[in-house]
Amino acid sequence: MSVRHGFIFLSFLISLFLFALATVWPSFYLGFIVVAPVIMLGIYHMWQKKHTILRLYPVVGAFRYLFESIRPEIQQYFVESDINGRPINREFRALVYQRAKNVRDTRPFGTQFDVYRAGYEWMDHSMKPAPIETKHPRVKFAGPACSKPYFASPLNISAMSYGALSKHAILALNKGAKIGNFAHNTGEGGLSPYHLEHGGDIVWQIGTGYFGCRDNKGQFDRQKFARKAQLDVVKMIEIKLSQGAKPGHGGILPAAKLSKEIAEIRHVPMGEDVVSPAAHSAFDTPEGLLQFVAELRELSGGKPVGFKLCVGKRSDFLGICKAMLKTDITPDFITVDGGEGGTGAAPIELTNSVGLPLRDALIFVNSALTGINKREQIRIIASGKIFSAFHVARMIALGADTVNSARGMMLALGCIQSRSCNSDKCPTGIATQDPARYKVLDIDDKSQRVANFQNATIKNLTELLSASGLGGLDELKPKHINRRVNGTRISNYAELYPSIESCCLLCCDNLPDDWKSDWEQACAERW
Repeated sequence: MSVRHGFIFLSFLISLFLFALATVWPSFYLGFIVVAPVIMLGIYHMWQKKHTILRLYPVVGAFRYLFESIRPEIQQYFVESDINGRPINREFRALVYQRAKNVRDTRPFGTQFDVYRAGYEWMDHSMKPAPIETKHPRVKFAGPACSKPYFASPLNISAMSYGALSKHAILALNKGAKIGNFAHNTGEGGLSPYHLEHGGDIVWQIGTGYFGCRDNKGQFDRQKFARKAQLDVVKMIEIKLSQGAKPGHGGILPAAKLSKEIAEIRHVPMGEDVVSPAAHSAFDTPEGLLQFVAELRELSGGKPVGFKLCVGKRSDFLGICKAMLKTDITPDFITVDGGEGGTGAAPIELTNSVGLPLRDALIFVNSALTGINKREQIRIIASGKIFSAFHVARMIALGADTVNSARGMMLALGCIQSRSCNSDKCPTGIATQDPARYKVLDIDDKSQRVANFQNATIKNLTELLSASGLGGLDELKPKHINRRVNGTRISNYAELYPSIESCCLLCCDNLPDDWKSDWEQACAERW
């Protein structure tokens, strides 16, 4: 029995009990004065579509919105804190909710952060702001071998699988992508009917389990892949090597969340945890990866193909760079996921203590591609903890061409970060396969909220560029972002993250000292 059905049943029992008592003691009719409004409020909440929590928990859920209405000083006691006791993401969570609901998101009383604390960051504005040429900038994805380019929005939906998320959540995300004209990454769980129903642009992620394009032995099936990859709605293909939530570890879908439908989509047996292999079986060398990229590009009909990774050993990625030089095969894009990212459930050691953080990884990948003179041919996507336009600008300044957001999009759907994603008890119907829970997530309302959040973020991104006197995304550089290092010391990103010269990795005599060891260890033929 669902909570909603339980509420109706309990309301009926309480009313019947009060009526029975009132027939003996008429004063108990007064009980209806208290109970009736609660029941009526609960019934109203069950039928409204704006708040999923109130639909699931028609009375108890009201307390959450009571706390939400209290002053921000009180709210801070209901959120997690970092190691220094400071609230994490409080301001940004409120920002996403407001923009998703299309309500005023301006702030009174100035900056909400301690601007003199080490780590505070900001952009320089110009005395001559530039006119905004376009409110919807696009970035072209197409390397030398790509015949079907894709023009992407600067902000898109990051990889989240059907299985990890409910069908209603997937439908809402994809419909939001269709409304806002941006891309929706499927995650490694495969291309489901719910990714296709509304026609939003799709980036199909192929993980180590090859879900949706695997044979009975779990190996890559070229015919199954080609049939789906050539669908018009599929715009790009992404090979997942690793992810920030659990780098070096396969994906996990608990058996509790494995429905018959998901098992059929992924081509896996029922009743067991679905654990992807840690590594691909279709290739096992840097050269093999690039040959697989070329093969998928051909099978898809010439669409952009790239790969996603959380950077670990620098020599491993440099091995891919050497393979590019040796084979003359390049991916159309590389998605860089930070070791601190990830919305999926994972072992705590992998979540907290494995993988290069996003900013460091992004600088490294951008520099490596610059060093081998391949940067202009390859787009870079940054993925990890993106909530605001400044977060997008920061990643672009560090070398990204576009940005993917998972957490921000989930908050736009109504996620409250209850951290029950792996238990199938998500109170918002987003990360659950329980029909009693996910069916109360209204697809039309939540899809519009996703589109609102993305649109507002891009609008504010263009306003940041304008305020900084920049005419476009390509003009945003590391020097435009500042950080207070400590005390009175301020540095910009160009000073904090020095780049290497173009082509410097092509000649042994020009190798930067701190790149020599990793470059010499790197090998195109093996990892």
